[in-house]
Amino acid sequence: MTPKHDFQVTLADIEAAAKAIAGAVEYTPARASDTLSALAGADIFLKFENLQFTASFKERGALNKLLSLDEATRKRGVIAVSAGNHAQGVAYHAGRLKIPATIVMPEGTPFTKVKHTRDFGASVVIDGPSLSECFTRAKALATADHLAFIHPYDDPLVIAGQGTVALEFLSQAPEIDTLVVPIGGGGLISGIAIAVKALKPSIRIYGVEAKLYPSMRNALKHEHLDCAGQTIAEGIAVKDPGTIAQKVIEALVEDILLADEAEIEAAVVKLLEIEKTLAEGAAAATLAAVLGKREFFAGRKVGLVLSGGNIDMRLLSNVILRELAREGRIMSLALSIDDQPGVLARVASLIGEAGGNIMEVSHNRLMTGASAKSADLGLVIEARDDAHAAEIRDRLEKAGYRVRGH
Repeated sequence: MTPKHDFQVTLADIEAAAKAIAGAVEYTPARASDTLSALAGADIFLKFENLQFTASFKERGALNKLLSLDEATRKRGVIAVSAGNHAQGVAYHAGRLKIPATIVMPEGTPFTKVKHTRDFGASVVIDGPSLSECFTRAKALATADHLAFIHPYDDPLVIAGQGTVALEFLSQAPEIDTLVVPIGGGGLISGIAIAVKALKPSIRIYGVEAKLYPSMRNALKHEHLDCAGQTIAEGIAVKDPGTIAQKVIEALVEDILLADEAEIEAAVVKLLEIEKTLAEGAAAATLAAVLGKREFFAGRKVGLVLSGGNIDMRLLSNVILRELAREGRIMSLALSIDDQPGVLARVASLIGEAGGNIMEVSHNRLMTGASAKSADLGLVIEARDDAHAAEIRDRLEKAGYRVRGH
């Protein structure tokens, strides 16, 4: 029997939220992935919250909170703090409900998230290097202009709204025995945990944080890991986790796992290439954690919440190229060559005969430490995989060229 907990949010609250937001947010699909299951050694089920209209689960909690406001509060307007997804959820649904909205966003927020927030009709204030500074500015504006503050995660109504993800997921994939959920402030995982443990107590729940921002892990395990840096998972780059969520996570969540940047980047690319779905770094962290602990999750029926799909296109192109380089499918080489006619053609022929594709070529004749009759030839080459890349390099070296790079 599941022990009783004195949380500020109950299953009844989450069920009420589901009724309140029904029809205004997407009932997102969930499905099994055979290919990811083979990679993970576990049965993988995906919940596609990246297919919400604003491409994030944040709509659920934002709308549930907005619907609770009285008419006078709605006329004055609302204010929120967000690195992007909560901003868009508040902006979109406030616009639908004719509620004026102001969003305070940190410097460095991806351009796509700023643009979409403005496009939904909200007034955007860019202020401070992190969410902590933004909170200070937003609270001051809320007091000065008598605006209702819509917290991104530390609010019972917001948490109840996020918990509706679990109601859907369990009905779509009732066989799941393990859930893996990203953690930023903790609103999503706490809402999910309350719902899941009430409906199916045997399910084990694991949270995932970016390794650079282990704030919830620090708070619950009394660790002192650094919490700073540039992460692709900016949606969960939170320094001050929610107080309501801490109590829920401590009671209902098995553990908090950490995913590093390379693991998250790889997961973004795998989801794009295998599932043809665009997941932002925070969402892909769930897959990164499972693939990073393959033996731990082996044999389980694992549900992954893909929390959002808002990622800057320039950043995405960078991530794809970096992952292709890690996999050996793109390599950057430098060759010392004689600066004579026909040499480039011979090098190109060798690469072509090996099945490689030359993507970029550059000549450097300004190496003052080398002969004036020589040049440095830079090449970016596409290969099938690591073994093929090694074959191309080997062919160049056997032809007498000194090859540098990888």
